[in-house]
Amino acid sequence: MQPSSAQSSEPAKPPSIGARVWDALALLVVAFAIWKIFVAPRSFIAAHRVPAPAAVFERLDGKSFRLADQRGHTVFLDFFASWCAPCKVELPLVQSWAAHNPHAAVVAVDVGEKRSVVEEYARRMHLRFVALDPESSARALFSVVGLPTVVVIDGHGDVRARWEGLNPAIGLAMTNAESKL
Repeated sequence: MQPSSAQSSEPAKPPSIGARVWDALALLVVAFAIWKIFVAPRSFIAAHRVPAPAAVFERLDGKSFRLADQRGHTVFLDFFASWCAPCKVELPLVQSWAAHNPHAAVVAVDVGEKRSVVEEYARRMHLRFVALDPESSARALFSVVGLPTVVVIDGHGDVRARWEGLNPAIGLAMTNAESKL
């Protein structure tokens, strides 16, 4: 019997090396996303303690934010900049969490920008409780390498966690950290 034109007598070709590399890369991206969203927020290590620096930042409302004045409260410092694309995604998530958890101190700290730039950005993004770090001193004080970075400080004044980069599950991470402190 003759094979029909719909059937092929040639065996299927194995995927090329390039296709296998792309498949492996896709699997790595998916694994990283799963880790970042589901595993990392629950991997808070409550035993890690480093004294927080005695930081003082000017706020947009003209008052000062003194970290030492926050003893007894869990503090989340959310370091950002208006030019940072991942910050534009994470800031509303952090602000939403702050609105639903008024007992925790959540401070958005703009790193390295002029007051006028921060004022306009905060107005546009509806940010509350914004502090200024125009000299970028937070980079050295809190080991901020990339933006966004959220630093968690417990009621005793110790840095207990630092999360760098965009985290779509930042609210879950903050809830988990607060419950363990």
